[in-house]
This record gives sequence, C-alpha cells and structure tokens, in this order.
Amino acid sequence: MKHLLDIHQLSGEELLELLETAIAYKKLRRRGLRRTHELQGKSVAMIFEKPSTRTRASFAVAVYEMGGLPIVYSREELQLARGEPIKDLARVLSRYHDAIAARVYRQESLEEMARYSSVPVINLLSDKFHPLQALADCMTIMEIFGKLEGIKLAFIGDGQDNVFNSLAIAGLKLGMEVRIACPPEYSPDVSWLEKLAGEVKGTLEVYEEPSDAVKGANVIYTDVFVSMGQEEEREKRLKSFLPRYRVSPELMNRADANAVFMHCLPAHRGEEVDEVVIESKWSVVFEQAENRLHTAKAVLRRLLCAEHPISF
Repeated sequence: MKHLLDIHQLSGEELLELLETAIAYKKLRRRGLRRTHELQGKSVAMIFEKPSTRTRASFAVAVYEMGGLPIVYSREELQLARGEPIKDLARVLSRYHDAIAARVYRQESLEEMARYSSVPVINLLSDKFHPLQALADCMTIMEIFGKLEGIKLAFIGDGQDNVFNSLAIAGLKLGMEVRIACPPEYSPDVSWLEKLAGEVKGTLEVYEEPSDAVKGANVIYTDVFVSMGQEEEREKRLKSFLPRYRVSPELMNRADANAVFMHCLPAHRGEEVDEVVIESKWSVVFEQAENRLHTAKAVLRRLLCAEHPISF
C-alpha cells in the first residue's frame, strides 16, 4: 500500500493488523511512553480545504509523538487558492515532505494528488470517504466487544455519508452485520461494493424504519444530517431526517441490552441525536475521538516506517 485513499485498498487481514498496531500504541501511551522515533527526521504536509478539530489535532500529535514534524497548510495559505493545479502542488510538496495528508472537498482531488506525488498521500476526509474515522471506529468496537466479526452495527442517517461509506466497507471486510436506516432518497450508493470483489465477509441491510434497523444491534451510530459543503441543502435535509431519524433513548432501548452509541463528532445535539443519549452510559464518542490518535500512528507506521524496530 503506497497511499491510503480509502478502506477498500486494505484487505481484512491488513485492517486487523492496523487495529492491533493502534491498540499497541494506545497501551504504550497509557504507560507514559508518548514519544517514539519512527518518524525521526521526517515531515508530513497536512492540507486542509475544510475545517477540522479531531483530524487535525490527532494527526498532528501522532506525527509529533512519532518524532516527525507536522506542517499544516490551509487552502488559503497555498497557491491552490490562486489556481495552482493540484498536480503541480503534489509534485512540489512531495520533494519537501515524506507524506502528504489532505482533507478535501472532492475525492478526485486526492486521487489526482496521489497520481503525481512521489510520497504517500493520506485521505483526512473527502466527500466520499473518511478512512481514518472508520479505523478509529473499528478499534473502539474491538476494544469494547473483543471482536468485530458478527457485530451488528446500525447506522441511522444519510446512507451516502462519507463516514458511513468507509465504515460499511470496513465492516463488510471484517465480517460485521452492517445496517443502515435512511430515507429512500438517501439510500447508499453501493457502487463501491464492486471494488470489494470476494472480500465481503459481512452483510449490508438497508431499512427505512430506524426501529427495525436497531433491533438487537450492538452499536448504534449516527452522523450529522448536514455535512460540510451541504449547507444550502440544510432545510431540505432536515425535513427528510427529522424527527424520525434522531437517535433517542427510546431508539437506544430497542437495541441490545449492552449496546453502545457512537458518533464521529462534531454532533448537532437535538438534531441527529438527543443530548441525553450523547451524555449517557451508552455513549463512547470520546473514546472514539481518542482512538483517532492511535489509528493515525498505525497508518503512519504502515506507510512510512513499517520496518522500523519498536518494542510494543
């Protein structure tokens, strides 16, 4: 694997290896060993076309704690804002940095960057996929339930959401029962299923009624109904999703007795989820957020220094 543009590039076995590495990094950090040296002397360019909290913080800290130098660029700070082609930017930055990580409006921008870059390109979020979030989600589920195969995950909301796309792909590769409850007009575009070929070990079920999707589920997951770049559709989207698709205590009570609630954050409390749910015993959203750091380290290690000796 030279780049990480989405989860479909990874086999189920490779996904599990990344998760095990991330868990090992987490244990190291909990023991007080924050600084390792795999990226000593290396730098990573981080490009942001969109705002970011968890991605920017976790990835920058991951690079730093591994001994590297993270350098953050906003679109406005680069000549991209004045029309420089992405292919030129990629060829220049890859001569300075050891990797390029980017949060972009269009997946096609990342794909073009990867074609012209001589160093690894990492997807920090695009309109179609969010692979680093999916890795942190799977790590969280593995920690809580001790497994991924056979886990029933119900996603309530937009079936075309970038988080759902990556999470569903990971879940299918790892043997999870993935369910999506959404309005018909927001059903998943599963063209990405073709890329999985014979790697599907789990199942994907589409529901219109949330209460049907969450029956016996181990994980209830939601994301915002209006993502960055969709602000002009806000009124239309909220009319489609509310109040039917809001995660409430009543909905959580229809799931398995030991179910957990997950959200990639930031959350619009009172829209896709009730305040009482996100602050309840069901919620593991902040564990998810922490795991963004450890999975970022696992990805960086895989792409930049897989052979570097380190004792876990």
